[in-house]
Amino acid sequence: MPLAQGRRLQRVAGVRAARWGALALLVRPAYIATEFVVAAATTGGYSFVSDSVSRLGEVGCSAAYCSPRHELMNGSFVGFGALLVGGAVLLSRTLGPWVTGLLVVSGLSSVATGLAPLDQHNTLHAIAATPLFAAQPIALIVLGTRLRSDRPRLAGGLLAAGVLTGTAAVSFVLSGDGPASGAFERLALWPVLVGLALFAWARIHSLRDEPHTLAT
Repeated sequence: MPLAQGRRLQRVAGVRAARWGALALLVRPAYIATEFVVAAATTGGYSFVSDSVSRLGEVGCSAAYCSPRHELMNGSFVGFGALLVGGAVLLSRTLGPWVTGLLVVSGLSSVATGLAPLDQHNTLHAIAATPLFAAQPIALIVLGTRLRSDRPRLAGGLLAAGVLTGTAAVSFVLSGDGPASGAFERLALWPVLVGLALFAWARIHSLRDEPHTLAT
């Protein structure tokens, strides 16, 4: 195979991988809808402000509280975590090694969280979830810094989201079971979904003129 054709093949493969990676990140905000679908079926009362996301994944039921759609919630932790891992790996050339590594850790943390429901494996659940809250804000800040010269507006949004989610994560830990713990947790999670989806959209837009197939 001629050298030029080999490079062309690598370029096309890289573009396709980047598109799939961006698509994986672009669909992840659908996770938010999953929370509402699961919460709508709970009995005994559930608050997005005071109750943690993990309560939606609790397997056991009692007269005081039950989440009959817990399998959907835990499955979403696993599925959307896997999308984060896959998206980060496929976009690694754009993200850089540090952001890629941090997002892979975050995705694996989400997967592990879904495999260890809160009421079944309390300590393991806490250990599994911790890397997610630490790694995601750092990833957004590093990515925002990386994009400052090429995409200043997107970079500014990612940096702001990183600061917001990092502050919210610390507040969530310090609040314990406080009246606003659920709100702090969601402020630590939801902006990451939106921020990475915006990055993915921008990446897809930048790839629109890249080759889809080899030139004949």
